[in-house]
Amino acid sequence: MSPQRSDLLGSLPPISVAGRVARVRAALPAEVEAMVVSDRTNIRWLTGFTGSNAILVITPDACTLLTDSRYATQAPDQVAEAGVAVAIGADPVVLGAPSLAAHRRVALEADHLTWAAHRRWSEALPEAELVAVEGMIVGLRSVKDAAELARIEAAAALTDESLADASSLLVAGTTERHVSLALDDGIRRRGGSGPAYETIVASGPNAALPHARPTDRTFEPGDLVVVDVGALVEGYRSDMTRTFVIGDPDDRASELIDLVTQAQAAGVAVAGPGVATGTVDAACRDFLTEAGHGDAFTHGTGHGVGLDIHELPSIRRANAAILQPGQVITVEPGV
Repeated sequence: MSPQRSDLLGSLPPISVAGRVARVRAALPAEVEAMVVSDRTNIRWLTGFTGSNAILVITPDACTLLTDSRYATQAPDQVAEAGVAVAIGADPVVLGAPSLAAHRRVALEADHLTWAAHRRWSEALPEAELVAVEGMIVGLRSVKDAAELARIEAAAALTDESLADASSLLVAGTTERHVSLALDDGIRRRGGSGPAYETIVASGPNAALPHARPTDRTFEPGDLVVVDVGALVEGYRSDMTRTFVIGDPDDRASELIDLVTQAQAAGVAVAGPGVATGTVDAACRDFLTEAGHGDAFTHGTGHGVGLDIHELPSIRRANAAILQPGQVITVEPGV
């Protein structure tokens, strides 16, 4: 029986982007008068625009989305709620430069802009000082509102349901690729836009690779199989990792699965508003270190999730960033 579209998708509250540009203006360094937003995900979060080519110019008294003629209809419709003007032209940099020429200091997204793009802005704004801004908008959007949380929750539910259906394939003789395709298909059949990232199904020796890609390897009795899968719902993502055993687990497999499960529980137990992200990492890492497996825990414990699959905050050792209400994080220790 084919899975049906999830009822969760029909009850999602509307996304509102109103007021987000004002939050960016308030967060800008005092000496900065205007900003160019070039990261497409940040543009979507600020305006609702989902096209593939745009920049957003924010000045003290105006905000303009610059895009090309392909989006002459889509852009005004999508940004209407944000109160953002739309300008259409062949070259967004040329289009945006006049509105920025009067400003002495203009911020650029240093963690997104290429060297060539920076040079173009330098040539377009010869009288302005270009100021590098890193992670500011990503930090703002790390705190989700109720509508964003609802979409992430729905994406997680679609993932759960898809994995429940595909779990019957986790038997000897099935290939990694077969399970991966079944998971992706299940997400789409339930109404998701697709997988949140390239689905990982890694068995046997492949299970030790954190970002393995599904292959035609056939499951064998005793294999550990790591399934890392998420769903995409209206731009928002989920991220889930589960470990299975083909057939009956031996003592070694049972021990490792139990230890990682307990390490995850230790991290979840300490996570909460006001807690440093490094504290969550330490809870997982210390548990596995005390169990004699610290050297095999080679990656960070987790990350934020939202419009991107890897967002702030980063859950890693010695990170002093403080968790805030509304942030969505993964807790995924491994051995």
